[in-house]
Amino acid sequence: MAFFYILLTLFFVTILAGIRIIPEGFKGLVLRLGKYSRTISPGLNLIIPYIETVQRVDIREQVMDIPKQEAITLDNVSCMIDGVVRFKVVNPQVAIFKVQNYLNQISAKSQTALRDIIGSVSLDELLSQRTTVAEQIKAIVDIAAENWGVDISAVEMQNIEIPGDMKRAMAQQAEAERDRKARIIKAEGEKEASVKLSEAAGILAKNQGALSLRTLQTLKEISADPAQKIIMTIPNDFFEIGNILKTSKK
Repeated sequence: MAFFYILLTLFFVTILAGIRIIPEGFKGLVLRLGKYSRTISPGLNLIIPYIETVQRVDIREQVMDIPKQEAITLDNVSCMIDGVVRFKVVNPQVAIFKVQNYLNQISAKSQTALRDIIGSVSLDELLSQRTTVAEQIKAIVDIAAENWGVDISAVEMQNIEIPGDMKRAMAQQAEAERDRKARIIKAEGEKEASVKLSEAAGILAKNQGALSLRTLQTLKEISADPAQKIIMTIPNDFFEIGNILKTSKK
């Protein structure tokens, strides 16, 4: 009877030893005597105790930093760039058994692709088309990562540092561009104003009463200023006295 209890105890111990619980977000690779056997899903799983082992693989999306890299653009400007790579394992068997360390592979390939792409674009393109440049880097890394059982979801460039003298030159260029636009806008405004003033002058010249009203309006606007002024009003026909005198002499 005691022997039966011993066997029953060994049986339960063996069953417990063969239970493996895989949490959500992971998959398990079962190795039988060191050789890949199958992949198990999250939840409660049974394996052959002492013969099979389980290696868990994270299949959630992960983020890896791209260390700050010094790269030279197409127009020979040196800059420091860093970023991040977002990826997830889609084939755990390939990621674990076909490549030594897929994390190191992704990091090395991302750094190499970043330097290659930065070297093929100018500084202006790098600053103004950051998303396009990041997509080109992602395409290169994604092609290589397919062989490692990994899918690259995004590559993002975070910080782009350029030399101080280049920053000053870019600031001067931006200031000159803003000044140019301001001069163009001012010139266009003066052109439109001159056309309107010419039209208004033509209308006022045809109607003396309107000219007088405009003169009174101008005097009102001037008197609103608290500064001290001396205003002398002269009738509109004052300047016609000369013509009147010439006519009377004749």
